[in-house]
Amino acid sequence: MQESVVSASRPDASAPPHPPAATLRRLVRGVVLWTTAHAGVLALFLAGYGWPGLVGAAVLWLLGIGPAFVLRRAFQGRFYPSATVRRWVFRPFWYVQLALPLLSTVAVLGWVAGWPFGAGPVVARYALVVMAGLYLLVALAGYAGTYRLVVRHRTFHFPTLPPALDGLRIVQLSDLHIGPHTSRRLLRRIVQAVEAAAPDLIVFTGDQVDDYAADARLFVDVFGSLQAPLGVWAIAGNHDIFAGWHEVQRTLEAAGFIVPVNEAHAVSHRGARFWVVGLGDPTGAFWPYGGGAEAAPDIARALQHVPDGAFVVALAHNPSLWPELARRGVALTLSGHTHHGQVSIPALRWCLASPFVRFAMDCYRYRDAVLYVHPGSNYWGLPLRLGAWPEVTVITLRRGPLANHCTDVASLED
Repeated sequence: MQESVVSASRPDASAPPHPPAATLRRLVRGVVLWTTAHAGVLALFLAGYGWPGLVGAAVLWLLGIGPAFVLRRAFQGRFYPSATVRRWVFRPFWYVQLALPLLSTVAVLGWVAGWPFGAGPVVARYALVVMAGLYLLVALAGYAGTYRLVVRHRTFHFPTLPPALDGLRIVQLSDLHIGPHTSRRLLRRIVQAVEAAAPDLIVFTGDQVDDYAADARLFVDVFGSLQAPLGVWAIAGNHDIFAGWHEVQRTLEAAGFIVPVNEAHAVSHRGARFWVVGLGDPTGAFWPYGGGAEAAPDIARALQHVPDGAFVVALAHNPSLWPELARRGVALTLSGHTHHGQVSIPALRWCLASPFVRFAMDCYRYRDAVLYVHPGSNYWGLPLRLGAWPEVTVITLRRGPLANHCTDVASLED
């Protein structure tokens, strides 16, 4: 039962709906220059195969720049990309954008390795063939991995958990990135897994939509029927903000989702009270379009009316917000955003996001505070997942000494 809410200010409808055309033109220009540079390097080595090699380089170049102009029109709100456009225009674009720097770099390294022996071009071409083959194998395995849905059960112990909340069950979904191209079969399996878990609380920790505000209607069509005794919650992620936060928020709230932005809700369960806090996302600080500025995080405002010593569950899409939440006594923070890089080695607690993000995957503990970073329940961009499988997370809270098998964090300082 939700008892009360402390609200932040509501969105300002006067915010511009889309980024300026000049900004998008600069982005497209950057993509063209980047793609041309790598495709040009590739063409130098593929020229050894004659005109077929040059044609191949040209095709990759076109696949790498053409969709950028289509994306620009879509981000300007001129049209809504269909499933066909996203599968057969945008998806090849992402594959090529990843492949080109890999292939051009391998070709250069191969040439350098073979140059002392007078075999630079030959070694470069062999290296290209090997890398292209590996890329194809990884792409196929990664595509299959996007359908390998995992239901993961996690139990977190807290000495401060009120006794009546012992056994409280939360289902967390994150980074669904729903669009018309998203597998309906996968989405049905996710819904079935959530319903089978019979949670007390359901939370979506950001990036509900792919990149367009109209995607929120598809999200509601799939997940709008979910129910839980303590509510179904959703917070802003960076892609929800890029898509147009005003419209995304309105669509979710109209369907009955609780959508807190820097808000603290008091919730009662079995006679005990705890707080659910929903944070904004750092993207809002630099993306004002479509109401994004109203979704910037404000931890101090979100927590200002939460009583000292209260048990708090915070929903924060970006795990970079956790240090401040932990310092302020928040017991459990649920995040997403990193996707665990979509490629991870869980046994080593390493993923592709690890070199770039401090809190990249799984769970972390600082004193009595715990952070769980969800790997995401779908994918974004490339349909590729290896090790970091799509996940429905079933979290059970227990009262007792901390024994959460999380990575210990000695200091929250950078």
